[in-house]
Amino acid sequence: MRAVASAQAVIIGAGVIGASVAWHLASLGMRDLILLEREARVGLGSTGRATGGFRAQYGTEINVRLSLLSREKLRRFPEELQVDPGYRPCGYLWLSRSQGELTRFRAALRIQHQCGLSEARLLGVGEIAAINPQVSLLGLVGAAWCPTDGFIWPLEILRGYLQGAQRLGARLVSGSRLLGFRKVKGRISAVQTEQGEIDTGLVIDAAGPWAREVAQLAGVDLPVFPLRRQVAATVPTTVLPAEMPMTLWADDGFHLRVRDGRVLLLKPTPGNPADPYDTSLEPGFLDDLARVARERVPALAAVEIDRASSWTGLYEMSPDQHALLGASLECPNFFLCNGSSGHGVMHAPALGQLLAEEIVYGAARSLDARALRPSRFAEGQPIQSPETL
Repeated sequence: MRAVASAQAVIIGAGVIGASVAWHLASLGMRDLILLEREARVGLGSTGRATGGFRAQYGTEINVRLSLLSREKLRRFPEELQVDPGYRPCGYLWLSRSQGELTRFRAALRIQHQCGLSEARLLGVGEIAAINPQVSLLGLVGAAWCPTDGFIWPLEILRGYLQGAQRLGARLVSGSRLLGFRKVKGRISAVQTEQGEIDTGLVIDAAGPWAREVAQLAGVDLPVFPLRRQVAATVPTTVLPAEMPMTLWADDGFHLRVRDGRVLLLKPTPGNPADPYDTSLEPGFLDDLARVARERVPALAAVEIDRASSWTGLYEMSPDQHALLGASLECPNFFLCNGSSGHGVMHAPALGQLLAEEIVYGAARSLDARALRPSRFAEGQPIQSPETL
């Protein structure tokens, strides 16, 4: 295959994580970069289908610290990248219907406070209505609340990082499918595409739900799998305020937010085992979600679901539901930045910075990211998480 280009590094996937990696690498002096995107334009994958939540309320130290680093960077985003990332601290309200969940909330809260998220706190039932008066209190025993959690604009963050990386010399190659890799003595020496080879000494797999397929072409066994997540959108409505916090029921994962004049409703559902990349809406899903929404948020009783505006996206799930960050075991110049398990957009600012630091300096400097090393599964040391949050 004929070489048509060369680059110091090739990033597979020009979604928000790939673009963040590119900008951070370029900011550290690595300007000869290519972002390889299989779609005709960016934003057609998971980034464009994200609902735009942002939180630091997690039950593991590494995820809390990733969120705090990302939040710091989002606050500087307009100055650094001349784009508003849409960060709005409307809060996250986690509702509990059992004492067991409250116990897990307390355990997570201790971790959050140790990491510096001092504003997070627990609420009694009587305090919930002051935060979100639209919620039915039936069956609730308490809640977890953080006012600095909230919302972001995924496509604007992508635009900011992509344009920033391009200003520093990075190149976007879109509409080009990856075919494989050429390797010499166990290291990648070229990326093979439909248009020809790109000579390079470094590859970053930021392909999101498709990261495992990319890794397989490099001879790397990557335990990251796609999971279908469905979103129901109501017809345009003003029955809930735009500044309403993200509100979640911890036991079954049902949650909702207001975006662009509609209410978005979500609830975890199984993927399609026959086709893990299936992005069709499951029959009956919208009707079931509408029923649950009307029971828990009475103001939605007369608000219809807009089936044409509802959609499905894919999460990229790792075995411990935490990102994989760093060089792969099997191929030392094949780096991983994927597996965020639904947290990719909100953690993209931090993950891009940390991976760029590891590549340029040999280790992440902004925080200790060793917990995310890809080797942790082979070492039998996955991240232990009491995740209700």
